[in-house]
Amino acid sequence: MRRARRREARIYDQRVVMRVIERFQIARRNLWVGLTLAGLLAASGCEVERRRSDAELGLNAQQAAGRKLYDNYCDRCHRPYSSKGKKGPGLKGVFQHQYLSLTGLPANDERVGDIIRYGRPDMPGYSQVLSAQDVQDLLAYLHTL
Repeated sequence: MRRARRREARIYDQRVVMRVIERFQIARRNLWVGLTLAGLLAASGCEVERRRSDAELGLNAQQAAGRKLYDNYCDRCHRPYSSKGKKGPGLKGVFQHQYLSLTGLPANDERVGDIIRYGRPDMPGYSQVLSAQDVQDLLAYLHTL
Protein backbone atom coordinates (compact mmCIF):
# COMPACT_ATOMS: atom_id res chain seq x y z
CA MET A 1 0.00 0.00 0.00
CA ARG A 2 2.81 2.41 0.90
CA ARG A 3 4.65 1.61 -2.33
CA ALA A 4 1.54 2.40 -4.35
CA ARG A 5 1.12 5.74 -2.57
CA ARG A 6 4.77 6.60 -3.09
CA ARG A 7 4.49 5.66 -6.74
CA GLU A 8 1.33 7.79 -7.14
CA ALA A 9 3.03 10.66 -5.32
CA ARG A 10 6.04 10.42 -7.65
CA ILE A 11 3.80 10.34 -10.72
CA TYR A 12 1.88 13.37 -9.39
CA ASP A 13 5.15 15.22 -8.69
CA GLN A 14 6.39 14.43 -12.19
CA ARG A 15 3.17 15.79 -13.69
CA VAL A 16 3.46 18.97 -11.64
CA VAL A 17 7.07 19.42 -12.73
CA MET A 18 6.09 18.84 -16.37
CA ARG A 19 3.32 21.47 -16.13
CA VAL A 20 5.76 23.97 -14.63
CA ILE A 21 8.26 23.27 -17.41
CA GLU A 22 5.57 23.63 -20.08
CA ARG A 23 4.42 26.97 -18.62
CA PHE A 24 8.00 28.18 -18.47
CA GLN A 25 8.56 27.22 -22.11
CA ILE A 26 5.37 29.01 -23.16
CA ALA A 27 6.36 32.13 -21.20
CA ARG A 28 9.85 32.02 -22.72
CA ARG A 29 8.40 31.65 -26.22
CA ASN A 30 5.97 34.57 -25.63
CA LEU A 31 8.83 36.72 -24.35
CA TRP A 32 10.88 35.84 -27.44
CA VAL A 33 7.97 36.75 -29.74
CA GLY A 34 7.44 40.04 -27.89
CA LEU A 35 11.12 40.97 -28.05
CA THR A 36 11.25 40.04 -31.72
CA LEU A 37 8.25 42.25 -32.51
CA ALA A 38 9.72 45.12 -30.50
CA GLY A 39 12.99 44.76 -32.40
CA LEU A 40 11.22 44.72 -35.75
CA LEU A 41 9.27 47.86 -34.88
CA ALA A 42 12.43 49.62 -33.74
CA ALA A 43 14.33 48.53 -36.84
CA SER A 44 11.54 49.64 -39.17
CA GLY A 45 11.81 53.18 -37.87
CA CYS A 46 8.29 53.14 -36.45
CA GLU A 47 7.88 56.43 -34.69
CA VAL A 48 5.49 56.13 -31.83
CA GLU A 49 5.61 59.21 -29.69
CA ARG A 50 3.11 60.74 -27.32
CA ARG A 51 1.47 63.80 -28.84
CA ARG A 52 2.55 66.86 -26.90
CA SER A 53 0.03 69.52 -25.95
CA ASP A 54 0.04 73.08 -27.26
CA ALA A 55 1.26 74.29 -23.85
CA GLU A 56 4.14 71.79 -23.84
CA LEU A 57 5.16 73.04 -27.27
CA GLY A 58 4.89 76.65 -26.10
CA LEU A 59 2.41 77.61 -28.82
CA ASN A 60 0.58 80.93 -28.71
CA ALA A 61 -3.10 81.20 -29.72
CA GLN A 62 -2.36 81.78 -33.43
CA GLN A 63 0.10 78.87 -33.59
CA ALA A 64 -2.36 76.59 -31.75
CA ALA A 65 -5.06 77.51 -34.29
CA GLY A 66 -2.56 76.72 -37.07
CA ARG A 67 -1.81 73.38 -35.46
CA LYS A 68 -5.50 72.45 -35.59
CA LEU A 69 -5.59 73.38 -39.27
CA TYR A 70 -2.44 71.36 -39.84
CA ASP A 71 -4.03 68.34 -38.15
CA ASN A 72 -7.13 68.67 -40.34
CA TYR A 73 -5.52 69.33 -43.72
CA CYS A 74 -1.78 68.61 -43.74
CA ASP A 75 -1.06 65.77 -41.34
CA ARG A 76 -2.37 63.06 -43.65
CA CYS A 77 0.53 63.70 -46.06
CA HIS A 78 3.22 65.54 -44.04
CA ARG A 79 4.93 64.67 -40.76
CA PRO A 80 5.34 67.76 -38.60
CA TYR A 81 8.32 66.79 -36.45
CA SER A 82 10.26 64.63 -38.87
CA SER A 83 12.21 65.18 -42.05
CA LYS A 84 10.66 61.92 -43.34
CA GLY A 85 7.46 62.44 -45.21
CA LYS A 86 4.36 60.40 -45.83
CA LYS A 87 3.04 61.26 -49.30
CA GLY A 88 4.62 64.71 -49.16
CA PRO A 89 7.87 65.83 -47.52
CA GLY A 90 8.32 66.06 -43.76
CA LEU A 91 8.02 69.64 -42.57
CA LYS A 92 10.43 69.69 -39.65
CA GLY A 93 12.53 72.82 -40.00
CA VAL A 94 10.82 73.91 -43.21
CA PHE A 95 11.70 77.57 -42.56
CA GLN A 96 15.19 76.88 -41.21
CA HIS A 97 16.56 76.41 -44.72
CA GLN A 98 16.94 79.05 -47.39
CA TYR A 99 15.13 76.95 -50.00
CA LEU A 100 12.40 74.32 -49.95
CA SER A 101 13.78 70.81 -50.41
CA LEU A 102 11.64 69.56 -53.30
CA THR A 103 10.92 72.69 -55.32
CA GLY A 104 13.96 74.85 -54.67
CA LEU A 105 11.65 77.82 -54.03
CA PRO A 106 12.61 80.26 -51.28
CA ALA A 107 11.51 79.06 -47.84
CA ASN A 108 9.51 82.13 -46.86
CA ASP A 109 5.90 82.90 -45.91
CA GLU A 110 4.99 84.13 -49.38
CA ARG A 111 6.11 81.00 -51.25
CA VAL A 112 4.89 78.49 -48.67
CA GLY A 113 1.58 80.38 -48.48
CA ASP A 114 1.25 80.11 -52.27
CA ILE A 115 1.85 76.36 -52.07
CA ILE A 116 -0.84 76.06 -49.39
CA ARG A 117 -3.30 78.16 -51.39
CA TYR A 118 -2.65 76.85 -54.90
CA GLY A 119 -1.11 73.44 -54.30
CA ARG A 120 1.52 71.50 -56.23
CA PRO A 121 1.23 68.68 -58.79
CA ASP A 122 0.67 66.06 -56.04
CA MET A 123 -0.91 68.42 -53.50
CA PRO A 124 -4.34 70.04 -53.61
CA GLY A 125 -4.71 73.78 -53.16
CA TYR A 126 -6.72 75.03 -50.20
CA SER A 127 -7.64 78.55 -51.36
CA GLN A 128 -11.33 77.57 -51.51
CA VAL A 129 -11.21 76.02 -48.03
CA LEU A 130 -8.90 78.19 -45.95
CA SER A 131 -9.31 81.90 -45.33
CA ALA A 132 -6.37 84.32 -45.45
CA GLN A 133 -6.30 84.25 -41.62
CA ASP A 134 -6.26 80.44 -41.65
CA VAL A 135 -3.23 80.47 -43.94
CA GLN A 136 -1.48 82.96 -41.63
CA ASP A 137 -2.26 80.76 -38.60
CA LEU A 138 -0.94 77.71 -40.44
CA LEU A 139 2.24 79.54 -41.42
CA ALA A 140 2.73 80.63 -37.81
CA TYR A 141 2.53 76.98 -36.73
CA LEU A 142 4.89 75.84 -39.49
CA HIS A 143 7.48 78.30 -38.15
CA THR A 144 7.50 76.32 -34.85
CA LEU A 145 8.48 73.06 -36.53
